[in-house]
Amino acid sequence: MDDDQPKTAPSGSISIVRAVGVLIVFVVAVAVLVSVGTRPSVSSTPTTTPTTAAAAGGTTTTTVAGGGAAATTTTTAEHKGKGKATTTTTTAPPSATSVVVANGTSTNGLAAHYSTLIGAGGWTMKTPIDAATSVATSAVYYVAGQQQQAGAIATSISIKPAQVLPLTTAAPVTGVTGVDVVVVIGADLAATTTATT
Repeated sequence: MDDDQPKTAPSGSISIVRAVGVLIVFVVAVAVLVSVGTRPSVSSTPTTTPTTAAAAGGTTTTTVAGGGAAATTTTTAEHKGKGKATTTTTTAPPSATSVVVANGTSTNGLAAHYSTLIGAGGWTMKTPIDAATSVATSAVYYVAGQQQQAGAIATSISIKPAQVLPLTTAAPVTGVTGVDVVVVIGADLAATTTATT
């Protein structure tokens, strides 16, 4: 009679396999969250180390072209039953991004002061302007495809990430056609800055 019962694997071995699976998923999730939350450093030249890493079911290759050219990252991942997915990201050097600084306060020389600070990071600076209206909070506005660069500029002058916004007609500036990033200096930064010009 004992021979008639089906044989099953001990439940302890299934629990171990599940625990290992959960642990692997947890480690991968933490790695992804850490990489997403890591901000690139702000410098005048992009720094990227060429790497090649093999992962389960895919490869990642990062190539940096010489002479100040853009860095390109290509990621290919193979998904079970769904084929391969490829993502390519290109990061342009700061000199490829045009920036104008607008003074949104009554304090003279702020736009010129911040143009000098931002320009030291290698960005291509346009002539500083006055904002159309006074603003209390400084902000960085960007055109499509320039969000990462706008974030780096904001970080370099202590503007909060929440104040990095798409450039629309609601921005308090006029005459900025053809500019990639517009920095509007408000009363918050004016209060912490002593303009020398």
